[in-house]
Amino acid sequence: MRGAGLIVAVQGVAALGVAVLLVVRGIAGADQRVVNGLGTAVWFVLVGGVVLAAGRALMLGKRWGRGLAVVTQLLLLPVAWYLAVGSHQPGFGIPVGTVALAVLILLFSPAAVRWAAGGDQGDPASSANGGPDSR
Repeated sequence: MRGAGLIVAVQGVAALGVAVLLVVRGIAGADQRVVNGLGTAVWFVLVGGVVLAAGRALMLGKRWGRGLAVVTQLLLLPVAWYLAVGSHQPGFGIPVGTVALAVLILLFSPAAVRWAAGGDQGDPASSANGGPDSR
């Protein structure tokens, strides 16, 4: 899960980088409407922050990051398809799609599914165990 978490965290950092780029372009006047560029930048900050948090959670062994990571990759697949086919830019679409598929494979590998189900804990929680849930 740490490998998938690292990739997801890098995706989050990339989204935050796009947000910075959009702000710089908006301030420099590259956009016809500064509000559109800055509004899009805010969206990328929100999405990038959540994706970065999910990647960090996976790297730290927190299960809650897996769902966010899966949704992110599933959303990236149609983006990759549009980049490669609709926009005729396979140089961008193929790498995006390949990375998204690789992360999904890592997130749904048998070991990852056992981990997500709590199956690889040393002492599985039971009703007799009064300790807190480690999820």
